[in-house]
This record gives sequence, structure tokens and C-alpha cells, in this order.
Amino acid sequence: MTTKDTASAENHVRALAARAHPFPVMRWVALAWLAVWLPTYWYLHGWANFFHLCDVAIILTCVGLWRGSALLLGSQAVGSLVVETLWCVNVAGYALFRTHLIKGTEYMFDPAIPLWVRLLSCYHVVWPVLLLWAVRRVGYDRRSLALQAAIAVPVVAASRWIEPHRNLNFSVIDPVFERSLGPAPVHLAIILVCLFILIYLPTHLLLKKLFPAPKSAAGASNRPEAGSHG
Repeated sequence: MTTKDTASAENHVRALAARAHPFPVMRWVALAWLAVWLPTYWYLHGWANFFHLCDVAIILTCVGLWRGSALLLGSQAVGSLVVETLWCVNVAGYALFRTHLIKGTEYMFDPAIPLWVRLLSCYHVVWPVLLLWAVRRVGYDRRSLALQAAIAVPVVAASRWIEPHRNLNFSVIDPVFERSLGPAPVHLAIILVCLFILIYLPTHLLLKKLFPAPKSAAGASNRPEAGSHG
């Protein structure tokens, strides 16, 4: 085989590797999770529950894993890493010290809710690790901050009028002072600004520093998954 043939063969191998899906196993795990989680939560909590930003993140993360999309995965990392970590700290704090740092996890200790249903919420523990792993594989798309902000604005705004008694995304009552921060536009604006400045922007800057941009200009990674593990 000539040097030219060897180079051609190597290029062919690289091309095949470039077309390989970055999550050949995990994409199916994500699909299976949605098949269990979506109908269960819909039945138990109703369709409005999917307006929680953390539930939106579950769906978009699974879509991102299915498509191998660095942009979707990056946006959900921006929106979820801090929030899911706070959820874990809040649950652990109550389990150990019987006190909640902020509102939002009381249901985990409500005996009226079946234990297996509460255990489904333990995805909050896994999700930050999953997202960091996924972003490490595909790269961090620098457009993720803008996309997550564009997702959060309509979702939080709609939450104000979708079953307001449930205070979805703290769109009616804030989680710290436990009161309304003013008329609806003012309250929503404060919640969104706090999300952006205190959570989204710092996470974006950290991810930008930790992970390289995707190799593909379209924002999807072309790096194949090592071995056969998802």
C-alpha cells in the first residue's frame, strides 16, 4: 500500500468516526427514561408540572442526548447545574438538620406522596453529573447562555398564569423572602434577572473556561464515544 493509499484510508476512518453519534448508548437510555418519566409525572402531577424549568431541562437534555446536540446540552447545563445542586443541598439539609434552605423540596418528605414517586425525583442528583459528562464529550457551545435565557423568559412568564397556586418557578412567590416582589411584571423581571445574573451567567463563564467549543460549527460534537459505553 502506498503512502497515498494509507493517507486515504486514514481519512476514511476519520470520516466514519466523525459521523459516529457521540452517545450511541446514552441516547437510548434517555429515550427510555422519558418513556417512564413523562407519563408518570403527567398522570401524578398534571401537564402544568412540565412548566417547571427543571422539567423542561429533563426533556431538552434527553433531546440533546438523542441528537448529540452540544447547543441543547450546553443550554441545559447553564440552566441546571446550580439549580440541581441546590436541590440536592436542600434535601440533604432537611434530612440532616430538619430545615429547608429555600422552598421547593418539601414534597420529598411528604408521606402523602408515594415513596416510589418521590424516588423518581432523585434524577436531580444524577443530572448535574450527566450534563457535565455530556458537555465534556461534545464541547460547550458558546451560544448556550443565550438559548437558555430565551427558554427561561417565556417559561417563567407563562408559569405566572398556569396554576398560580403552585408557584411554578417562583413566578408568584419568591423562594427567599416568601412573598411577592411586586406587580406581576416586576416580580417576573426580578426572578429572571436573578436567574441570569446569579445562576446562568456564572455557570456559562465556568463552562466556557472548563470546556472547549464544539469541533463542528453547527454545535454538535463529532467525537465518537469510547468503547461501547453510553
